[in-house]
Amino acid sequence: MMKKTVGALLTICIGAIALADTRALTNTPKTESASTAETLKQLERDWAGAMKTGDSALIGRILGDDWVEVSNDGRKLTKEQVIAGVKSGPVKVESIEFGPMDVKVLGDVAVVQGSHVETSTTNGQRVSGEVVWMDVFANRNGKWVVVRSQSAARVESAPRLRWPI
Repeated sequence: MMKKTVGALLTICIGAIALADTRALTNTPKTESASTAETLKQLERDWAGAMKTGDSALIGRILGDDWVEVSNDGRKLTKEQVIAGVKSGPVKVESIEFGPMDVKVLGDVAVVQGSHVETSTTNGQRVSGEVVWMDVFANRNGKWVVVRSQSAARVESAPRLRWPI
């Protein structure tokens, strides 16, 4: 009897969450989603540009204070570590060429998936390769910031590339 009650409650909760999610998605005008998608793609390009120019202030505005990236080698990287690395200079991004980006907007949260080919120098060693990645954005007080990132090199032998600090 207890298992049936718990099962019924679980089914009701899952259904309510799904209905609420569907309502949130269908109430968002398509033009608003398209505009948000373009804004997020531009933030990705701005972030790459800031890495190339060493603009730690811009990186600080794009990344949420709680941002964490997990890379293909399992290391975690925080906002503070990225900014410190950009300021101290061991990482120099020479070029980033983006592939297509896919954006999924879910209310005040959005996911951007994409890839890029990057050439950079880390502690004097030049590396180059393709990276696939996913960034999770949150809209905080009307401003989109990256809160989580995941990246992986497409080729196993490729070194860690995405913001290699």
